[in-house]
Amino acid sequence: MVLETRSPEETFHVGMRLGQEAYAGQVFTLTGDLGVGKTVFTQGLAKGLGIEEAVNSPTFTIVQEYDGGRLPFYHFDVYRIGDVEEMEEVGFDDYVMGEGVSLIEWANLIEEILPEKRTEVLIEKDLSQGFDYRRITIREIP
Repeated sequence: MVLETRSPEETFHVGMRLGQEAYAGQVFTLTGDLGVGKTVFTQGLAKGLGIEEAVNSPTFTIVQEYDGGRLPFYHFDVYRIGDVEEMEEVGFDDYVMGEGVSLIEWANLIEEILPEKRTEVLIEKDLSQGFDYRRITIREIP
């Protein structure tokens, strides 16, 4: 599925709709260049899960946990990891095999340990379509 948004608010709402439909154990992988709206999308997903607290990228902690919604939400940012073994140290498998919803930013950096079943989300800019234009590709990997 390919969606097009023309504002940060629309990108937020795409994430929110996915969060409303998310189920226990679902894993989202999120890729896209710096500044494409990954955090805005993630904030929308968290809102769709019913999380009211502020959601920001967990850049220096690898994972941030949110328990205030209808399902636990685990937000990973693996941009700064040096080796996939660091993911084992934070209990990655326990999170993604658990009863919460996981979202992994920069998932392409840990491709070899991603679960086979996941929802891939790619956010891309196209400046010829306008500064705030985003193409969001969502693909289920069985």
